[in-house]
Amino acid sequence: MSAQPILVVGAGVVGVCCAAYLQRDGHEVVLVERDEPAAGTSKGNAGALSPGSCVPLAMPGVFGKVPGWLTDPDGPLTIRPRYFPRAFPWLARFVLSARPARVAQISDALRALHRHVYDCYAPLAANARCESLIRASGALSVYRSERAFQQSQSDWQIRRDRGAELVPLLGAALREVEPSIAPAYTHAMLMPDHGYVVNPERLVKALAAQFVVDGGRIERAAVATIRRQPDRSLALVLEGGRELAADRVVVAAGAWSSRVLKGLGVRLPLETQRGYHVTLTDPGVEPRLPLAVSDGRFYATPMEGGLRVAGTVEFAGLDAPPEYRRARVLLDQVRSLYPGVRTERFTEWMGHRPCLPDSLPAVGTPRGQPGLFLAFGHGHNGMTSGPVTGRLIADLVAGRRPFIDVAPYSPDRF
Repeated sequence: MSAQPILVVGAGVVGVCCAAYLQRDGHEVVLVERDEPAAGTSKGNAGALSPGSCVPLAMPGVFGKVPGWLTDPDGPLTIRPRYFPRAFPWLARFVLSARPARVAQISDALRALHRHVYDCYAPLAANARCESLIRASGALSVYRSERAFQQSQSDWQIRRDRGAELVPLLGAALREVEPSIAPAYTHAMLMPDHGYVVNPERLVKALAAQFVVDGGRIERAAVATIRRQPDRSLALVLEGGRELAADRVVVAAGAWSSRVLKGLGVRLPLETQRGYHVTLTDPGVEPRLPLAVSDGRFYATPMEGGLRVAGTVEFAGLDAPPEYRRARVLLDQVRSLYPGVRTERFTEWMGHRPCLPDSLPAVGTPRGQPGLFLAFGHGHNGMTSGPVTGRLIADLVAGRRPFIDVAPYSPDRF
């Protein structure tokens, strides 16, 4: 075992889970994070735990839908005009990934990654004594009409073909499961094995705190880049010029990972799909289950701090200020979902989802980069795939055969 600690860049859910699993293998590990754990996307996400989620964002026919989304000011997708030239190459790759044969491969890989979410959280949460934050409650996807429900069946068949458990609910059966929902919603699909995290920030912080109790260290520093030293080892170059040397580095910096890797010449088509949420702190309704709304493309989750409503995709890069009008659109949508919901008191948030164009993360070592391990690009599924990625990274660092096939997530696939 190396005399130098393994450095993990990024203390969101993916980085913390990587550090915890490496620590369980007996490694000395240092988490390097510019802020505190869970300060970014892990703080504000929808908290969904989705073992059956295996439908990629790009599906056949997506190209024809994009213009309508872009011309709707309240639609689920927006691209700031100045950013469009930078986003276009990513969008072209995104559309190409929607070929039917490629969709089947991506769906297999997503299902393989996500189905182990509860098993991979279990030892970490038990060690940190935070199991109560993880709820295997089931989740709903709801529709306003028979037509909309039927139009979604190809997506549901992808899940069904890969062993996901699905229960259709109509009318009274839907209201029996979720009494708080508006009468306009008449059809739903129940995913009994799905669930949610009641407070994503608190979960990640609990895992990070236990990592420190168990002998790990968190270095509060911003990583400017990584460089290869003359002896082929690695060094994190911190803002200000200080360096941290290591034989092995795990990059789990989410949407900032490309910036960190620039010094090594490692380039992946990573983009930030900026997402927004509002959390209603006094909603006046108590939904039983988290649910996805098909027509509004948003997700509502009952959390410790209130009802969180999250959604939308915005392309504007890492540095543009938030456009909180995007968040407030969610207030109108949630009013149509829950009759009598109170929306006067809320907080709002914007975060950066790290997305690769084929909906799969990068997990593994790039060609020609010994000692470097990538763990980013989990898109909209970070809370689900974070602990699974942590276990995979520990397998790869140890030289063990990974517990699932990592080939679909290879950084060299682009």
